Amino acid sequence: MIRRVGRPGLLGTMARTAVIAGTAGAVNRSMNRAADNRAQTRADAEAYREQQQSAPAAGGGGEDVITKLDQLAQLHASGALTDEEFAAAKTKLLA
Repeated sequence: MIRRVGRPGLLGTMARTAVIAGTAGAVNRSMNRAADNRAQTRADAEAYREQQQSAPAAGGGGEDVITKLDQLAQLHASGALTDEEFAAAKTKLLA
C-alpha cells in the first residue's frame, strides 16, 4: 500500500470536513440545551419566589393569625375562656 505524503486528497478533505461539521453541530446542540435548562431553572425559581410571596396574602396573612391569637389571649386573661377552651381555640387557629 502506498502512503501519500503531503496534502490529503479529495476524499480525505471531505471526511475531515464532515467530522468537523458534525462535532460543531453536536457542541452547538449541547450548548443550546444547557442554555434552555438554565433558563427553565431561572423561570422555575422566579415562579417559586412569586408563589411564596403571594401565599401569605392569599391565606389571609400572618398578621391576621397573630391578631386572632392576641384576641384569644385577652379573652382568656379576662376569664371569658377557660384554659381548655383557650387551648382548643388556639389549636384550631394554628391548624
